[in-house]
Amino acid sequence: MKGLTMNQDATTSLEKRNIWLRGLLMILMGLAHQLAGTVLFCTALLQFIFTLASDAPNPRLAAFGQSLGRFQSQVADFASFASEVVPFPFADWPASD
Repeated sequence: MKGLTMNQDATTSLEKRNIWLRGLLMILMGLAHQLAGTVLFCTALLQFIFTLASDAPNPRLAAFGQSLGRFQSQVADFASFASEVVPFPFADWPASD
């Protein structure tokens, strides 16, 4: 570590620690993404059945599906380093608007 000051060494150590924490969060968010995909599939299936039965989609299921899709988008942004914001449960659940 030739030429590094004590402050630079501490900053490098902190960055390495943060990248390991981010890696752990990426793994957890990846698992949440997979679970959300399964829940979204079940939601779509329920929506299809409700639409067959009532000739109109259920607005609450549609809003939930939309917010779940936004959550998956936030997870993908975080995992690909496009965003530094950690998704739910570390942030608010995305709105369906």
